[in-house]
Amino acid sequence: MLTITINGKKELVEEHSKVKSLFSDQQRVSYDDNPIVGALVNGDLVSLEDSLDGDAAVEPVLLFSPSGTRIYRHSICFLLCYAVHKLYPQRHLVIGHSLGDGYYFTFDDDYITTNATIDELAQKMKQIVNQALPIGKVKVPYQKAVEYFSSYSRSASSLLLAYSNRPSIELFTVDDFMDLAYEPLVPSTFMLSNWDLMLYEINGMLLRYPQTGKGFKIGPFHDNPLLFSVFKEYRQWSAILGVQSLGQLNEICANGGIRQYIRLSESLQARKIGQIADAIADRPTRAVFIAGPSSSGKTTFAKKLCIQLKMLGFAAKRISLDDYYLPKDQVPRDEDGKPDLEAFEALDIPLFQDNLAALYDGEAVDLPKYDFKNRYYENKPYQLNDSSILVIEGIHALNEKLVPLIEKDTIFKIYISALTQINLDDHNRISTTDNRLIRRLVRDYLTRGASALDTLNMWPSVQRGEKKHIFPNQNNADVILNSALDYELCVLESFAEPLLKTIKPQDGESYVLSRRLLSFLDNIHPVSSDLVPSDSLLREFIGGSEFEE
Repeated sequence: MLTITINGKKELVEEHSKVKSLFSDQQRVSYDDNPIVGALVNGDLVSLEDSLDGDAAVEPVLLFSPSGTRIYRHSICFLLCYAVHKLYPQRHLVIGHSLGDGYYFTFDDDYITTNATIDELAQKMKQIVNQALPIGKVKVPYQKAVEYFSSYSRSASSLLLAYSNRPSIELFTVDDFMDLAYEPLVPSTFMLSNWDLMLYEINGMLLRYPQTGKGFKIGPFHDNPLLFSVFKEYRQWSAILGVQSLGQLNEICANGGIRQYIRLSESLQARKIGQIADAIADRPTRAVFIAGPSSSGKTTFAKKLCIQLKMLGFAAKRISLDDYYLPKDQVPRDEDGKPDLEAFEALDIPLFQDNLAALYDGEAVDLPKYDFKNRYYENKPYQLNDSSILVIEGIHALNEKLVPLIEKDTIFKIYISALTQINLDDHNRISTTDNRLIRRLVRDYLTRGASALDTLNMWPSVQRGEKKHIFPNQNNADVILNSALDYELCVLESFAEPLLKTIKPQDGESYVLSRRLLSFLDNIHPVSSDLVPSDSLLREFIGGSEFEE
């Protein structure tokens, strides 16, 4: 018998009992009741189908919690994949990127996806939900897992497993369908009735999920064609590079082709930056504004863009909005009472606007510097001339309240973010947010002396700020740059893994997050940072950049 502690109370249960046996049956609980969709066992996030193998402290994970939301969204993807398996067993469904409040999927074949296809799939998904089928979890021998995926031509999954030496593989299963999943799923299809499936672009579909903050309802669809065009362009890059899944990238690493892959990746990104510089030069631009969420690479990109503009005959001057931060005692507070450095009001907006207006008027301006402790001046006044272009970067650079009085036709706006393109396999995506978090984790430790726990504890506040202040402004951009380099996680892995292992069960949600990231990184073939060029945007996060001041 095992001793299990729930809500401070101890009870004895049989060894190998399933976690779900500890809770009342959730299968018919409505969304309004905030059902249990998973559990924390000694701080580790697990499925309700997992077994208890030792004494443990257990906490239920509710649907409307951050972890519960991820479980639900991952589970409706599983539901869609199962529906495709039943209707079109020979077709290959591939998950793409997130878009707004949904995930973009395509079929990897020549058949045209129509509204009739979407209707048929949606009806099948609803039927599966109404059948209330159990979603189980099984551990199968390694070779059996490989043979299963090979039998359905799931080459991305087979190739991912090819670089794993685990004797057995954990798979989630419903009926005769099995799939890899790197996060827990709900225990029954009955819990997956809230979603929407719609046709999107040629041969694509969007699986939309509800917003937990809005009564768990599907909100109105807000298209983002500019962002989608970026994903489309980078899918073409992936085809050029020959890598669309992590297994393919691992294969390149194992076969000694990573040097050339890095060179190609860097060359494609450099070419894109050059194209952006050309677009800026084709307009009467006096100021370029660059915005993006945390760890998107704004600073290095701004410096690389300045070089491209100088090659076109412009005198480019970089200005960081970070230098306009207010003293910390004047920064607004977030909902936890901590300084909200993501807030627009954390900047000295009047000073910035005065400086910019003076520069536009041809005056010499001594621009401020800020070291996150004090504001200071270097007594080096700067003055625009006919060939000058200001390159202004910061998380709020696209906020229209920043420059309300500046002539619009003199401004070029760029949104930058690390939009991860490669997938783990056909049905499991690599989260763009996770990519940025790993970048920040490594950078903050190497350059700012912050512990992994400091960064993870701060991340929820960062995400709230991004959602409120940054993401809504991305559609104000003239162009979006994807700063992700598909090989970068192979380099970041060796830096991030030991940092994440310092997080302990008593660290709460940060421990849950660290365990999930470690599980994901375990699939990645490490690559030496020595192979990263000194002018790479990735150097902003691992150090050794030739742009460091």
